[in-house]
Amino acid sequence: MHLTSPPVHLTHQHGPLHDLPDTPQAYDAVLADVTEQALRRMTPQGSLEHPDCVDDIGDTSLGITSLLALAWQRTRDPRLPEAVRRSLAFHLRERVHRDDNPGYPNLRVRDSGLPYARYTLAAGAPPIGDWPSTVWALLQAVNVLDTADGLVPDEQRAELLDVARGYWSWLTEATFFNPQEAGNQAIGCVVGGLMLARRLPPREGEPVRARALALYLDEIRAHRVRDRGALLPPEHGGAYDNNYGPISLSFLAQAHRVSGEEVFAEDGEALARYLDARLTGGGFDNGGPRYSEQHSAFESVLGLRYFGARIGADLGRYRGDSRWARHAVKADGGVDGHFAWMLVWQIQDTSRWHLEPSAGPTRHQLRAGTVSVAFDDHMTPAVVEAAGTYYLAAAVDRQHGFGPVTDGFLLCRPMGEVRVRDARAGGLTAKLVTQPVVGRDHVLRSVRSLYVTDGAALWTTVAVERLDGTTYLLAGLPYAEDDGDRVRRTAHGAVFAPGGLRLTHPDARGPEHFDARAGLTQERAAFALAADPRGYGNPDEGWRHLVSSTALEAGPLVDAPDDLHVFAVRHGTEEPFTVSAEWAEEGLTVRTDAFTAVLGPDDAHAEPTLTLRAALRG
Repeated sequence: MHLTSPPVHLTHQHGPLHDLPDTPQAYDAVLADVTEQALRRMTPQGSLEHPDCVDDIGDTSLGITSLLALAWQRTRDPRLPEAVRRSLAFHLRERVHRDDNPGYPNLRVRDSGLPYARYTLAAGAPPIGDWPSTVWALLQAVNVLDTADGLVPDEQRAELLDVARGYWSWLTEATFFNPQEAGNQAIGCVVGGLMLARRLPPREGEPVRARALALYLDEIRAHRVRDRGALLPPEHGGAYDNNYGPISLSFLAQAHRVSGEEVFAEDGEALARYLDARLTGGGFDNGGPRYSEQHSAFESVLGLRYFGARIGADLGRYRGDSRWARHAVKADGGVDGHFAWMLVWQIQDTSRWHLEPSAGPTRHQLRAGTVSVAFDDHMTPAVVEAAGTYYLAAAVDRQHGFGPVTDGFLLCRPMGEVRVRDARAGGLTAKLVTQPVVGRDHVLRSVRSLYVTDGAALWTTVAVERLDGTTYLLAGLPYAEDDGDRVRRTAHGAVFAPGGLRLTHPDARGPEHFDARAGLTQERAAFALAADPRGYGNPDEGWRHLVSSTALEAGPLVDAPDDLHVFAVRHGTEEPFTVSAEWAEEGLTVRTDAFTAVLGPDDAHAEPTLTLRAALRG
């Protein structure tokens, strides 16, 4: 059964970000469009806010002002000086608040008189976003200060500098730092302090710079969270969010650009390598404590481009939201200045896209050609990509993953060290994963999973001690596929298993049972299962409550060794293939029409070995 027509697309995952035009002429065209929109929109009071703007409003007019200042710096358009002065005056007069927002819970000092920006204009309705809105306003302000030399009167410039200094003090003295536990906001605040410090006299600027660096080291870096072998800035209570993680990467890029401090380069490169490993070759990614499938766009470009070049990886394959390809927009397509600071930095940065995949094996990824496997922290596949289809970990009886199932128990959660061995031969790329797992009977067993690809299809062979009862291999949930420059939902994938293959769907109904034939996306299903409202609830946590899902189930090979259950699956084509598994002096030998692989014996350090030979072609 296929999806109903029209197809359901993943709203925020469009084409790779490195496909966007990336030349000075392209950016000048973007600024020209912003200029024309802004000049038409400006109110008699000088506001450049979009008419539909309600929340995230406190910095938006100033954001457009910063883009106009940058456009003037590049073009000297004679219409812009008056527009910049009027819009800046509007922000200083109407959007700088100094009275405490009633009900704001994160103050450390009452009635400080320090300036801040409101998330919404009405007092106390709601005040939850005032901290990030003030970070954003600080960033817009320092961008104006950096680009408005000779553009605004000295007294107006001095007033803006004083307000920016006050924003910094409010963020770091009058409130708790990073109250939403959002790494991207916290690093953004540090960037604002580093940029502000450069605009202050040395006696004032150096303490601001020192404070910014101390906040990064003590409040962000010291609290990094480990996932897939990397230490990452925490995001909304989790290790990584596929919307905000790339935004954090852009903040780290800007922090390094403006400060030269190596700690930002080191941490940015670590985050970039992590992202490279979790991202499929086709650019699909899902998961996060704030959003599962919502992807940023131009806000990610700076970090992906800057650090992709530094680590030699094609991070620009990340699929962004093309509706925000150049700047934030409202539903009618009109420009919104909320993220203008990132567009300014993106235009100013001169790094170029690195378009070739990173060289060498990576523990948490197998990638060649159009095939990739992104492994989770336990070295169980999180996403498999083959022939343009993306497979997620399936769910059975509240257990999620890829692996052998015996009488409803999934053997993919390791208890002990997971060993990994990579090999290449004759155009093939392979990874052997050995996991010690415990079943319901409390017996420790070794599950050996061999992944081999020729760049077009993926062979997976799994061997485990022979089990009692009904046993099959949970081989993934077909979820999405490439549709030109977009990703759309699917419930089908090209897969074959010599031991027999079933595509099953949940019998039960309700949010705990995910049927890929329905139009519901993974993200919305995850939010439905989360404890808190959409946008605040943790979708990763919600998705863990899934009881069952659509699943590919592969039967065992009938001619496997007597002491083993062996499963074999090929993703990427429905053409049949043959496979055999037998014990030999060298170890367990797996033969297909494409390769021979020998699993074992362990080396002197008890690490499993893998020998791979491509089959001779007649």
